[in-house]
Amino acid sequence: MQPMHTVSAYDDELKYLARRIASMGGHAERMVEQAITALVSADTRLAQKVVRDDPILDESQRDIDEKAVSVIARRQPMARDLREVIGAIRISADLERIGDLAKNVAKRVVAATEGQQPVSLFRGIEALADLALSQLKEVLDVYASREVTKLGFIRDHDDDIDAMYTSLFRELLTYMMEDPRNITPCTHLLFCAKNVERIGDHATNIAETIYHIVTGEQMANERPKGDKTDRVTASLLLPK
Repeated sequence: MQPMHTVSAYDDELKYLARRIASMGGHAERMVEQAITALVSADTRLAQKVVRDDPILDESQRDIDEKAVSVIARRQPMARDLREVIGAIRISADLERIGDLAKNVAKRVVAATEGQQPVSLFRGIEALADLALSQLKEVLDVYASREVTKLGFIRDHDDDIDAMYTSLFRELLTYMMEDPRNITPCTHLLFCAKNVERIGDHATNIAETIYHIVTGEQMANERPKGDKTDRVTASLLLPK
């Protein structure tokens, strides 16, 4: 039997990983929220702040990776504990990528807001981001509570995000076809929208990782991946 102080230290290490994931999640949420706010309001100073904040997530991921490797090497965890450690590595990678996507949106604020683009386009991206952020917040709540019964519903949100992204893709292409002057800013908005859609994908990845941590099984039913923008053609956009 392991000495009590050894078990306690081991528990503390696992709790440390969980706290770091929670901190990363909160930081990633703020970066996404601020990047979208900066885009909608053409706030370049806020956009620059998002870019400056990205290294915090990078450092957090490195810290989690190093701690997790150390725990595996010294403690040789098994079963649920091993899934916890490996899961922390996977989730931190998804959160770091979400931060990168928020940074990418922020970096396009100046180019995307040049000229007088329709407000509806920015509102469309804002609505898309609201869906993705809601999905991310819910999945982080489940990570804290381990109530995996909610994860199937969270994963289903990905379909809603894909559908909204496809609709926004069509709208942006229409504006580009109507006026060549819209091509540059709308192209940047397309990239912003795609970055937001990818945030939803990473939130879904986190949901699947949490389910595996708690149950030791993979989530049933392979989720559909990808949007339907590949089916959008010029003929569908032209007026009848």
